Amino acid sequence: MNRNDLRRVDLNLLIVFETLMHERSVTRAAEKLFLGQPAISAALARLRALFDDPLFVRTGRSMEPTARAQEIARLLSPALDSISTAVSRASSFDPATSTQVFRIGLTDEVEFALLPPLLRRIRGEAPGVVLRRANYLLMPGLLASGEISVGVCYTEELPANAKRKVLRRPKPMLLRADAIPGRMSMDDYCSRPHAMVSFAGDLNGYIDEELALHGCKRQVVLAVPQFNGLASLLAGTDLVATVPDYAAAALAASGGVRAEPLPFETSQDFELSMAWRGAQDNDPAERWLRSRIQMFVGDPDSL
Repeated sequence: MNRNDLRRVDLNLLIVFETLMHERSVTRAAEKLFLGQPAISAALARLRALFDDPLFVRTGRSMEPTARAQEIARLLSPALDSISTAVSRASSFDPATSTQVFRIGLTDEVEFALLPPLLRRIRGEAPGVVLRRANYLLMPGLLASGEISVGVCYTEELPANAKRKVLRRPKPMLLRADAIPGRMSMDDYCSRPHAMVSFAGDLNGYIDEELALHGCKRQVVLAVPQFNGLASLLAGTDLVATVPDYAAAALAASGGVRAEPLPFETSQDFELSMAWRGAQDNDPAERWLRSRIQMFVGDPDSL
C-alpha cells in the first residue's frame, strides 16, 4: 500500500483495533472509547475487510487475536505513537484557557497525602483542566493502552514505550495515637496490635519480611483499603500502623496521631516514580502536567 492508498483508511479504525487488542472485548472497548457496542462491532467488520482476516476469534468470554492481528499490533503501536507525537508537537497549550482532561494513575496514599497541594496549584494555573484518576493497580496496562498518560506509583513493570523518573525515596514511619511518652521500643512495636492499609485486604506486607530478618513478628488485626480514615481508626486505641513518611506527615497534620521513626532499620529501598507514555514525551500539555507533578509530588531532599 502506497501513501495515496492510505486515504481510504479511517484512522479511527486503527484506534478501535488497538483498543480491542488490549481489552479483548467489544463491550470493554466500547466503554473505553465512549462508543456504543454496535459502533465497535461495525468498526471490527470494516477492519476484517480491510485486513482480509478475522483478526479476533471468540474464546469463551474473551476475543483472542489471530496471528495476523498480533503482527499488525506489533507494527501499528509504534506508528500510532509517532502520529500522536507529531500532532502533539504541532499543538500549543495555554493552562489558563485549557479545558483538557488529563487521565492519571495514582496510588491511594499519593492521592491522600500529595494530591491536595498539586491540585491547588493546578486549580490556580488551569481552572478549566479536569483530572481523572485511574486504578493504580492497572497502571502498566493503562499506560500501554493510552487510557492514562502519566502515573505515580512504585511499580517498575512498565510497558516498553513508557518513560520513568524517580520523584522520592520514602522511608516507613510508625503512626500511633496513644499518649505514652518517648519512642516505641522494638518489643513494644511487636507486641502492639497493628493496622495496615491494603487494597486487597492482605494481612502481610514488606514490614513482616523486615521483621523476620530481625527474628520478630507482629500481629495485624485490621486491614483497610484506604489511608483516608486511618487516623480516626487509631484514635483511642493501642493500634499502631506503619506508613510511608509523606502519608504519616499528612495523617499527623490532621491531628489525633503522631509519627516517629521505626524502632529498627529496614533493608528495602523504595522509589516513588512518575511514569508516562513515551509518545507524549514532548506534548506541551503533558509536559506542563509532569512538571507540576514533579514540583509538588517530588521530594528533592530524599533523592
